[in-house]
Amino acid sequence: MFYFAAEYNMFYFAESVSFAIFAAEYDNRNMVIGRKTEIQELEKLYRSDRPEFVAIYGRRRVGKTFLVKQALKGRITFQHTGVSPVNQEGERGRMKIQLESFYYSLLSQGLEGYKTPKSWMEAFFLLEQLLIKLDKGDRQVVFIDELPWMDTPRSGFLPAFESFWNGWCSGRDNLMLVVCGSATSWILGNLSRNKGGLYGRLTDEIKLSPFTLKECEDYFAHEQVEMSRYDVVQSYMIFGGIPYYLSYFKKGYSLERNVDSILFGRNPRLKDEFDRLFNAIFSNAEDCKRIIRLLASRHSGFTREEIAKSTKLPLGGGLSDTLSALVESDFVFRYSPFGKSANVEYYKLVDNFCLFWLKYVEPNLSEANFMTNHITSDIMKSWHGIAFEEVCWQHITQIKRSLEIGGVRATLSAWSVKGDDDAEGVQIDLLIVRGDNVVNLCEMKFVQMPYVIGKEEELKLRNRIEVLKKHLSSRQTVHLTLVSTYGVAYGKHSGIVQKEVTMDDLFT
Repeated sequence: MFYFAAEYNMFYFAESVSFAIFAAEYDNRNMVIGRKTEIQELEKLYRSDRPEFVAIYGRRRVGKTFLVKQALKGRITFQHTGVSPVNQEGERGRMKIQLESFYYSLLSQGLEGYKTPKSWMEAFFLLEQLLIKLDKGDRQVVFIDELPWMDTPRSGFLPAFESFWNGWCSGRDNLMLVVCGSATSWILGNLSRNKGGLYGRLTDEIKLSPFTLKECEDYFAHEQVEMSRYDVVQSYMIFGGIPYYLSYFKKGYSLERNVDSILFGRNPRLKDEFDRLFNAIFSNAEDCKRIIRLLASRHSGFTREEIAKSTKLPLGGGLSDTLSALVESDFVFRYSPFGKSANVEYYKLVDNFCLFWLKYVEPNLSEANFMTNHITSDIMKSWHGIAFEEVCWQHITQIKRSLEIGGVRATLSAWSVKGDDDAEGVQIDLLIVRGDNVVNLCEMKFVQMPYVIGKEEELKLRNRIEVLKKHLSSRQTVHLTLVSTYGVAYGKHSGIVQKEVTMDDLFT
């Protein structure tokens, strides 16, 4: 009995120490702003007792690499990052560069006795030899970042990668393969929807989204960058919750001074970012930029046919693939306008950074203090309204929660009716058509004080409601919903508003 108790206590002590170490590691990973769900998912995969193959994708600069390195800190057996295609002339030599880089990663992490591989089959064989050498029975994590960059033309990369997983990794219960890529269409087309050797091989996939407003606020607080929520919203209008861009903010600087140092002047931090953004992701970067420039010119977007006509790109499968790639990479949103056939689709630019870059940065790049000089000027008034609407679309979950309809089935859309000699045109930027027969007609206003509704404004709003009602069934009712920074100023005409959503609600 005594010996049993001693053995039990020793076992309990060992388990306690193990848990303490895990808790310390988890606390360290828990300091990452947001990403709690993703960290928990990676932790679950790490602790499974089978081979795991997970793909992580999302917009460039969104923090995929940082997530993996923090969530699996100290537990990565082998890691490698593909070489960026930016500034590489032509296709010749790209495969050689990628293979050499991969070989140097192998050498730096313990490979000995092998020469530079001449093919990807050979390269992955060398990786297998390194992992066998390092295998002590514990979990082995292989992290390959920017995997799509490694798949250069006519390199035979994908068949070799398929062989690596199917022929070797899938038979090793202690192996976890994590791959990342900013080229979302490549990840989805070649891994998630693969119809060949990698069909159904992914055990998990994680899409990493930009920070929400609340996560941006938490990030700034963590970095001791003091900003009001009003300014956090403005920063979101420009940078869209992309952590890499926010990392350039300096404490002690105002919003305006930070934006000027990051985007304007002689040597801004994000010089050439617009071009680099597309060149690093898309093989047809120039076509993508032509489409993006067109979409930036009209807030409601364009149909596929209009895009083909305006950009001179052929109306065929190539254009469809490019538009799908832009949608999957979160630069463009595809939607069917309310009241039109589901076959009628519009494409609108929703990437905050691209919108701001094309409207203000590109034409004024050399003006060192552009933001400081114009933040309150008429030049930026129209942009404030449009950009705030995009922020609202990006926080529709928070809006629905504020309206207490989080569990109600609903569809989102924009809507417009052209005017004629008898009636004024109507444009509504957000409709929430709900399954409980209520339609929220949302008006978005970015102002510096509670929004005042005057007599003329009330008449315009009533007209919009009446026009909308003509396109609804008799069972449906319309709730005018104001989404604004500081709510509605109480007055003679404010009673028309049925529901209010404030800036603070967007931070929940």
